[in-house]
Amino acid sequence: MTEPGASPEDPWVKVEYAYSDNSLDPDDEDSDHHQESYKESYKDRRRRAHTQAEQKRRDAIKRGYDDLQTIVPTCQQQDFSIGSQKLSKAIVLQKTIDYIQFLHKEKKKQEEEVSTLRKDVMALKIMKVNYEQIVKAHQDNPHEGEDQVSDQVKFNLFQGIMDSLFQSFNASISMASFQELSACVFSWIEEHCKPQTLQEIVIGVLHQLKNQLY
Repeated sequence: MTEPGASPEDPWVKVEYAYSDNSLDPDDEDSDHHQESYKESYKDRRRRAHTQAEQKRRDAIKRGYDDLQTIVPTCQQQDFSIGSQKLSKAIVLQKTIDYIQFLHKEKKKQEEEVSTLRKDVMALKIMKVNYEQIVKAHQDNPHEGEDQVSDQVKFNLFQGIMDSLFQSFNASISMASFQELSACVFSWIEEHCKPQTLQEIVIGVLHQLKNQLY
């Protein structure tokens, strides 16, 4: 209500009326409240997402340890030192490491056994070829074995084999130092004393003796 004598057009009356009537925009207060609620809601969602991610991580770790206890045989064996209580993560990891090291040793052992078997197979193949050649030679000349050879032929055979080996030995060995000599000896053995190489040497010497005798 305006004072007597005051005109509605009076600007001071308008200002007083505006403040006394609380005609400020009510949306300002609602906007602040909404913004504050939004911030709190965002924090809650972020906290909840972090909690869920952390829970998933813990579940994944737990499943990993459970899988290890299932896969590793030593984790399933009863440990009397801890009784019937559940294995700790540290014990599970240690048993897993021990089992992996055991598997590495077994793998290396099996590889060595396979290598030895392969060498045995190669030696048997060489022996098979030698026996086949002996049988074939006997079939080609069945009366050849009836002629007995002397001890001199045996010595000549051995001498021929040794002479052939000494030639390669003399050509491969260095005498610069004892260390170099040792290294050359092992290298010569690996290169010139293979079963296939020795077989070729023996066959060559046998052919030479055969040509001399017949």
